[in-house]
Amino acid sequence: MHPDDEIILRMTKEIVVKFIELQRVSPTNFEEHFKRVYWTLKNIVVEGRIQDLKSEILGDNESKD
Repeated sequence: MHPDDEIILRMTKEIVVKFIELQRVSPTNFEEHFKRVYWTLKNIVVEGRIQDLKSEILGDNESKD
């Protein structure tokens, strides 16, 4: 498991708990909402990493030239 995955799981839990407190999520639809929140957060983190990797790669290539 990637270190960010644990953080994403914790964030997902906190968000879903807030939805439960607001009565937006119930035991019958918990799994659906948990998955949706988890993958939304995961995609945000991955997209952020891609931008960082692109700049690192482009920066490394420019310094080699």
